[in-house]
Amino acid sequence: MDSREARKIDHIKYALALPDGPLATGFSDVHIMHNCLPELNREAVDLATNLAGIQLERPIIINAMTGGGKTLSDINRKIAIIARETHCAMAVGSQYGAIIDNTNWESYRIARKENPHGVIFANVSALATVEEAKTAVDMLEAQALQIHLNVAQELVMAEGDRNFSGFLSAIESICNNLTVPVIAKETGCGMARTQVKALVNAGVRIIDIGGAGGTNFPAIEAARYKETNHELNDWGIPTVISLLEAVQVFGKNNGIIASGGLRSASDCLKAFALGASAVAMAGNLLRILNEGSIEAGCAYLIRLQSDLRDLMVLTASARVQDIGKTPVYFTGDTFQAIESLKIK
Repeated sequence: MDSREARKIDHIKYALALPDGPLATGFSDVHIMHNCLPELNREAVDLATNLAGIQLERPIIINAMTGGGKTLSDINRKIAIIARETHCAMAVGSQYGAIIDNTNWESYRIARKENPHGVIFANVSALATVEEAKTAVDMLEAQALQIHLNVAQELVMAEGDRNFSGFLSAIESICNNLTVPVIAKETGCGMARTQVKALVNAGVRIIDIGGAGGTNFPAIEAARYKETNHELNDWGIPTVISLLEAVQVFGKNNGIIASGGLRSASDCLKAFALGASAVAMAGNLLRILNEGSIEAGCAYLIRLQSDLRDLMVLTASARVQDIGKTPVYFTGDTFQAIESLKIK
């Protein structure tokens, strides 16, 4: 087993062992106004959504988890089957190492093999060249490319990168030369509006905010490597604040994926009410796969979709994009942050 594969196995181990946080997502401070006269038939509720021209049958994406080794292929195989059976889009973990080393491609290709007609996102580092980005997309016949931004994680990793200059120009080059949309994806520290605007100006069409409050990669790396900067364990922008910051640039329902600690249909509804076009989950599904089966993963997502339909009825929302019209109010730390940051 090579060091890269061993590291990814460590990531899975500690992602399962460690709790979410310690920062809170902020969803407990978001409150949806009930509609007692929805004038809506539950059977008419439509869960489809559009993401920068990519039509999604369901608004819940199974986000990037892993890949890059024979022992990890089975996870991507299971995820692909769950995505296929529940009509959800999915993303694979970073293909960057596999491409530069020319190894373990099958651990990613298995996703397309098991899910030949589904929506799949490829995934590379911001260090990738245009040709490497194209290879990642071609490997999966992917409908979009995630470029992950994980600076805090890299700083905690003993073997991590330390030079982050040139990322924006590299992303712009990829955007200008790919035929599929590019997704800029944070991995758990969130995005502020200034960086979101810079990414949009570089040609990024979809933002996956990856806010703080869910799976904590700096904490995972700190568990792997004790002699590191543990202060980064509670670094980042809570998911709700990051989502609101991105909406300042994108507007509502215009290409934002909300991720980072979403664990329930209520969290999903709140994310849509705040302006997300889709939501993404990884950590909760990884735990279900570890403890259960493919059938348990399918049952979880089907239940989540059903619960979301109920909540949409209670907000008179026949479509996902209608949820953004729902009145919302804020309390607690989130309210204070909105006031301090002058979020409109």
